[in-house]
Amino acid sequence: MKTLTAVVYGKVQGVNYRASTQKKAEELGLSGTVKNESNGTVLIRVTGTDPVLNEFLAWCKRGPERAEVEKVEVKESKTEVFSGFKILWNE
Repeated sequence: MKTLTAVVYGKVQGVNYRASTQKKAEELGLSGTVKNESNGTVLIRVTGTDPVLNEFLAWCKRGPERAEVEKVEVKESKTEVFSGFKILWNE
């Protein structure tokens, strides 16, 4: 198991990206979080195995139907254990 942090750039807010990300992660059995950032990006932290993470990241590069993903920056993070996959709301 490993944890990745991904920053998704493009038209990714206001297009159901977070909810779609949560649904895809749950379908794949991944845990983590997704949230909108103030700069217009979406931040994803996700834990799983390499093959499943690769499938998930391939989906993130497309996103839901109305999204226009320009790029996804990914880095490996300290392994974390999450309880399910949650949408974090900005306060």
